[in-house]
Amino acid sequence: MIDLHTHSIFSDGALIPSELVRRAEFAGLKGIAITDHGDLSNLDLIIPRIVAIAEELNRVVKIKVIPGIEITHVHPSLIANNVRKARSLGAKIIIVHGETIVEPVAAGTNKAALEADIDILAHPGMISEEEVLKAKEKGIFLEISARKGHSLTNGHVAKLAGKIGAKLVINSDTHDPGDLINKSMALRIVCGAGLTENDFEIMQQNASKFL
Repeated sequence: MIDLHTHSIFSDGALIPSELVRRAEFAGLKGIAITDHGDLSNLDLIIPRIVAIAEELNRVVKIKVIPGIEITHVHPSLIANNVRKARSLGAKIIIVHGETIVEPVAAGTNKAALEADIDILAHPGMISEEEVLKAKEKGIFLEISARKGHSLTNGHVAKLAGKIGAKLVINSDTHDPGDLINKSMALRIVCGAGLTENDFEIMQQNASKFL
């Protein structure tokens, strides 16, 4: 299991990165991205620290640690600039907090994110066919989410991705220790979205590019 969306105490997570990584390793994961919430106010504080701890941990643990960021609740017109800044600071994976139906994310966030140099659009809510097509064209992964609330539109995302041919990943969006999921739970979530075990394996192959 590879999980490309988690949070530490550098944003609203409960764990320091070392404990987050240790718990993920104990749960049997082979890869984890630390992707704390960021905007221009804190990118330069968060990303270098995650890069540093990832480099240190990758020398001593079996699980692969990937430094990243989740651009979160940023005005659509500012997303591209935030993404450029994050790349320049060393983020290896960039997620944008998509238009989940359970938070007041600004309309146009999905579109702006997909026009920027991102890797994953997280919990994109009632994403449109046009936006899914853009994700396919740019090779941006759409997220099937394990997180309460965000997961309510997994079926919609999965259906459009299958229809159009966009690529998917399954992530936990972990904030607390109990949020981490293993392969068995991830597979159940994927199947609950109307997908198959084969789809899950493809999603893990998609995620493996970051390892």
